[in-house]
Amino acid sequence: MLISIRKMQLKQPKLELMSIPRIAPIAESVPYSRVRAIAEIAMRMENVYPLYFGESNLPTPDFIKSALDKAVRDGFTYYTSNAGLLSLRETIAGYYADKHEVALDPATEVLVTASGVQALNVTIRCVLDPGDEAIILTPAWPNGASMTALIGAKPVQIAQPLQGNRFTIDFKAMEAALTPRTKMLLYTSPSNPLGWVATVEEQQQLLDFSRKHNLWLLADEVYERLTYGVPHAPSILKLATREDAVFAVQSFSKAYCMTGWRLGWVAGRRDLIKRATELNEFLVSCPASFTQRAAETALSGGEEFVAQLRAQLQANRDYCVGMLSQVAGVSIPAPEGAFYLFPGIEGLTDSFEFAKQCLLETHVGIAPGVAFGPGGEGSIRICYAAEKSILEPAMEKLCAYISSRPR
Repeated sequence: MLISIRKMQLKQPKLELMSIPRIAPIAESVPYSRVRAIAEIAMRMENVYPLYFGESNLPTPDFIKSALDKAVRDGFTYYTSNAGLLSLRETIAGYYADKHEVALDPATEVLVTASGVQALNVTIRCVLDPGDEAIILTPAWPNGASMTALIGAKPVQIAQPLQGNRFTIDFKAMEAALTPRTKMLLYTSPSNPLGWVATVEEQQQLLDFSRKHNLWLLADEVYERLTYGVPHAPSILKLATREDAVFAVQSFSKAYCMTGWRLGWVAGRRDLIKRATELNEFLVSCPASFTQRAAETALSGGEEFVAQLRAQLQANRDYCVGMLSQVAGVSIPAPEGAFYLFPGIEGLTDSFEFAKQCLLETHVGIAPGVAFGPGGEGSIRICYAAEKSILEPAMEKLCAYISSRPR
């Protein structure tokens, strides 16, 4: 009986292998962040000097943390509107009135988001379709280009050339890059990683260019409060009318040391804010209510802290520029804002490998310039927002490592 059963089993046809579901090609097409790739190596090491991420190692100020505690006790633990707490939107509108003399309607022209990243994500989804194109000024934080690619649109990255000691805008290259599918122009000021801050004249040129070519103009103004010599960078919203196809993305992360809180906002034309608010339901619903409440305190009571932070960052910038200026083969324009240096290194052709070996040999973590798009290769990004006990030994080791390279 056992033999006959085996024979019956042998006569059964072989099952064909079933096809295996694959990751969507559009998801596979977006490369992993090369900044994160360095950070992942660093996180498996000990005694690392982390200058790769865009954050200070200063904690969130106590007055903001206390406001969070109070918000929880006061019952701010439920859903809010998709647009965020109206009281926070009113505080944001007051911020623009005070800092930029811009009048915004908090009910229709401001959306609170779960981070500046999410502000970019939801708004880019509102203005681009698959197959569209977006001009992106680079070197730049790569998330804007990656978000564009994730929805099936094409990021067209235009490098900002260095002229003398300042980065500029190549309007001729932008003009040449235009096609009938170009729908958006994205720039960052103050710039991550360049430290460039657009002047009012440059902003007017960008606005005129966008108007002429019927483009949405997206300004990433997350580092607006971190400028040197002035209390804040100019906002594109001051030049634009409320009917212009213009929107500005902001965040609480940088100026208030709230990176882990994941809270930001976007301000812009009513139709964009309305649709982005509706789409917020399908992405995050709304940011956490208690963090929103605490953010009101950050905006209304944070001026002294921001001024102190800006002074500390300027001292850090000057120290780092002074150190790198003494290293042969390094070109280093002094940043006008944000908290990054983007030095060019003579003869450097593989900045990722340079950053990786620097980390392994010196335990100094930096970001490779290639991570920031065209114009970035040959440079490295250094976040100088760390406290001196980290920054000074890190810079000494980094400068010695650069100097030891064969040239």
